[in-house]
Amino acid sequence: MNESVERTITILVVDDHALFRESVTRLLGAEPGFEVVAPCGSIEEALKTLRETHVDIVLLDFDLGNRDGTAFMLAAKQQGFGGRVLVVTAGVEESRVAELIHTGISGIFMKHNSAALLPQGIRDVMAGKVWFDQQLLQEAISGGANQRPRSKFTQRERQVLSFVFEGLANKEIAERIAVSESSVKATLQQLFSKTGVHTRSQLVRIVLEQHKDEF
Repeated sequence: MNESVERTITILVVDDHALFRESVTRLLGAEPGFEVVAPCGSIEEALKTLRETHVDIVLLDFDLGNRDGTAFMLAAKQQGFGGRVLVVTAGVEESRVAELIHTGISGIFMKHNSAALLPQGIRDVMAGKVWFDQQLLQEAISGGANQRPRSKFTQRERQVLSFVFEGLANKEIAERIAVSESSVKATLQQLFSKTGVHTRSQLVRIVLEQHKDEF
């Protein structure tokens, strides 16, 4: 029984549209191993819930009326929230993507995607993967690049990075590029060393902030 409780993922939905909150709550409530602890319509309500209830992952809308997802992330960090955050949004400007990643989000899920993908996105994020809409991420990487300096990354490193952006696991990356899983792990360690980070989400953030012109 304790094992079953440990597998349950507690979820906080933060969105100012009641219909969307209710729909997502029903969708995830039907999924085994998921528990929506509270659907919230404002940042203030969500922060209060985080102070009172254990939450593993927050599904966060970016546009929350007169405030946005960045404001929530900063406030949640200040009060000690250490769980995961998956931004679920209808749209976000490419210039804000790196800013959001810098605040510590684990991914961005677009509302126009199939609802059936959301549970998998949540499980992937809880497993330590990143989850980003590829079109949005590509626009964030390429936006504003007029000149492309010589990359500090090798072709193999850029190849592995592209699949990290897609949220693939080491085994999946190895299958895509026809190498061993240990080779992928070694390439990731090289990337961590070059960028001075220790996790995939930190790697994505650093690449978007400091090296997007190299891709």
